[in-house]
Amino acid sequence: MAPTHSKLNGTELIHGDNQSHAPGSEVAPSISVSTTFRASRPKEGGNLTDAQVDFRNPSQHVYSRYTQQVSTRAEHILSRINHGYAITYASGLAACYAALFSYHPKRIAIQEGYHGCHMSIELYKKSRGEELEVIDLDDEYKPGDLCWLETPLNPTGESKDIQYYANKIHDVGGKLVIDSTFGPPPLQYPFKWGADCIMHSGTKYFGGHSDMLCGVLVVKTVDEWKQLHHNRTYMGNMMGSLEAWLLLRSLRTLHLRIPRQSTNATQLVSWLSKVASTPIGQVYDGVPGGLVTRVWHSSLQGKDSRGFDPSKQMEGGWNATFSILFNKPEYAVHFPHTLKYFVPATSLGGVESLIEHRRQSDPNADPRLIRLSIGIEDVDDLKADLRQGLQELKKVKLASRDGS
Repeated sequence: MAPTHSKLNGTELIHGDNQSHAPGSEVAPSISVSTTFRASRPKEGGNLTDAQVDFRNPSQHVYSRYTQQVSTRAEHILSRINHGYAITYASGLAACYAALFSYHPKRIAIQEGYHGCHMSIELYKKSRGEELEVIDLDDEYKPGDLCWLETPLNPTGESKDIQYYANKIHDVGGKLVIDSTFGPPPLQYPFKWGADCIMHSGTKYFGGHSDMLCGVLVVKTVDEWKQLHHNRTYMGNMMGSLEAWLLLRSLRTLHLRIPRQSTNATQLVSWLSKVASTPIGQVYDGVPGGLVTRVWHSSLQGKDSRGFDPSKQMEGGWNATFSILFNKPEYAVHFPHTLKYFVPATSLGGVESLIEHRRQSDPNADPRLIRLSIGIEDVDDLKADLRQGLQELKKVKLASRDGS
């Protein structure tokens, strides 16, 4: 059964950041451009050596490396919708590195997923000055291990069983980090299934407009948040002022964008899976069979051998980013450039639909693989665009045969 969109409270997204309601206060928050703020008079507080300073709810700001108004407001909203304590970073990979630094694992269990996180792990290994083993998710775990689980998985959009890996890593006293970039609220809530920390590349769905970089970590306790904040202050990987403002703006419409993107993607996946199952020599809905050979998506998985049902974990709808496989690499190279509404570009999660020959960003990707990020356009227009693009691809193939 397909999941239904669980409610993401629009009221919290718009009013959940402790903004002032005093007469004359601004409705749209200003961009905070100041790096430093006027100090308090003696005995009025604001001393950063005071252990009682609450950086989650600052009574005043001192220096933007610690806090500033807009990023603090955005973190309050992210905390509410992710059911934990959220802290922002300059990028998704900055958040990834911050998590590795915080947990200081003896070994890291990881499998597939975003190549950028794998590269971040390689850099972290160098910084350790000691041997750090990377093992497979399905290897045996030991005390001191960190399980890094990405679900849904980049680039295919397939779901992994969070509860299974939570139980496995917790049995040896380790921690589980979930990269939930492909499954933002309201689609998925990893804390419900045993995650210890949630990571998001906020560049993607939280930002939602392809115009900012952001990373997010969400933890379960305020003490964990305080440690992450301390680390961030002296690692210097906080968001810039403009990016914080763009993030706060974008979060206001998250509850409108994500369900629309999810619904659009689910309909297109259903259609493309029928295209992929059409044999060579036959036609489905105007598309020749044999061009597309496979479609990956959480909605196509069903229960696995352990009984994992992705629809329960993806309670608010299916992911809006997924992949298809062409019969030949040449098709994958040409296809993004046959389309009108899909922009041939990397990244994902924006209001516009994007399409990418994944090999151009990830050298380890199958050269026949295409990743699609579905936006909020009219789904019939997107389907028609894919249809004409696939038809055009067939012409390219025939023209090649003719030598023209």
